[in-house]
Amino acid sequence: MTHGLRHPDRTPALALLAISGLTLAAVYASQYIGGLQPCQLCLYQRWPWWGALALAGVALLPALSVNLRMLLIVAAGLLLLGGAGVAVYHVGVEQHWWPGPASCGATGQIPGSFTELQQMMERPAASCDAPAWTLLGVSMAGYNAILSLAVSAWLLAAGAAALGEKRSGRLG
Repeated sequence: MTHGLRHPDRTPALALLAISGLTLAAVYASQYIGGLQPCQLCLYQRWPWWGALALAGVALLPALSVNLRMLLIVAAGLLLLGGAGVAVYHVGVEQHWWPGPASCGATGQIPGSFTELQQMMERPAASCDAPAWTLLGVSMAGYNAILSLAVSAWLLAAGAAALGEKRSGRLG
């Protein structure tokens, strides 16, 4: 019997923990190191990654059954699928296929002092319909849509496969 983090049903949770952590590190680095100001839709796209990170952390708890662990992995896959939907919507707003939300110019940040409030009011709010950064013509929202869809599909497939193996008695 395999014990610890090397158990096969923990592999998706470990990978998801790493992918979510790296994704969030990249977006925060682009904001705080690279100076890219996120729009409201950018901020919304972070929440599914935070949720997936939390679900992956819980899925690594040793006391969980394989079924519960895989249920958490599937839930993370569904969460990221929803995140992919927000990202696709954001790409549509950037491409002017449809209008963005009314809150599109808001930063979503709460000032901690009068000076911060004054600084926020002096700088223009990031707009959802103008990508702050692109690579090969694809915006960060576009890359997030691709990554979210890919990771979601993998998690849903991994969860379904593991639950199928559990029912057939091949997974401990």
